[in-house]
Amino acid sequence: MNANPEKLPSQFAKIMTAACVRRGFLEQLHTGITPITHTGDYSDVKVIDATGREIPWAQVSRIDQAEMKTLITGIVNRVHTFLARTLFSKTEDTEFAEALDRTVVPWTRNWDEPKYLPDFLMPPKKDQE
Repeated sequence: MNANPEKLPSQFAKIMTAACVRRGFLEQLHTGITPITHTGDYSDVKVIDATGREIPWAQVSRIDQAEMKTLITGIVNRVHTFLARTLFSKTEDTEFAEALDRTVVPWTRNWDEPKYLPDFLMPPKKDQE
């Protein structure tokens, strides 16, 4: 993981996301047939379920509970392994760093730069009078 120190947090975030989220079960959820929309916002797309209900695309749950569990379990396991082999490793894991450079870094080169979210997981601030 050859990193520019000034861009280290954003590079690390992209690499971690690609390695831990993108390359997992999410890929299986992402495969399949994408519906065609003429409006561009999918308001003209609906799903007809086994009982005949017509569900507007915007209201369709696209993954079920079992898929969500598989997705989250895989992400947690990958994040745990990623952190154990990078930030929390007692020694430099050059084999893992080389694997990241070879398999993950190329994916992230054209990704947008991450944005810092100052209110991420923070409770709303009460107005001070």
